[in-house]
Amino acid sequence: MHQAQLDLLVFEAQSGNEKAFECLVIFFHPQLINFACNLSGNHALAKDAVQDVWITMSKKLSKLEDPRALKSWLFRALRWRILDLVKAKSYQFQAIEDTYLSVELDESEIERQQLRKAINKLPDRERSVIYLFYLVELPLAEVALVLEIPQGTVKSRLNKARVSLHQQLDFNVTT
Repeated sequence: MHQAQLDLLVFEAQSGNEKAFECLVIFFHPQLINFACNLSGNHALAKDAVQDVWITMSKKLSKLEDPRALKSWLFRALRWRILDLVKAKSYQFQAIEDTYLSVELDESEIERQQLRKAINKLPDRERSVIYLFYLVELPLAEVALVLEIPQGTVKSRLNKARVSLHQQLDFNVTT
């Protein structure tokens, strides 16, 4: 969906159009669930956090002045909600291990699986930056906004994560 379409949906949702709000939920929900799972390693907690963010957003959407800020606002609110739930429920952060039912994997799927495992081994700070920048495709400035860190810190964490991933994947290839 193009940014202009998202902007229009935000304006419509702000004026009370439930269908527009529903479209926003449908569009962003999978990305938010993936991000929440990535942060927490717990699918149930991720679903709870995302649901809480949607409820909060439905009440506060009218206060959003710039519709282009919606995406970073959602991810930032979700990050805070996950941290609150983890603290309240004493969930532990853990890497998500992918389960595959198929015994025979093609070469590209094996590479994706190795990359997922390597990303899961990254420290939380670096994993979050990699996820937001490459998988959610947020610009550096928005990643900084979501994580509430300077843009230079985002760049250094990205660099550190890339080096770490490169080392892990090179090591896996040679063994």
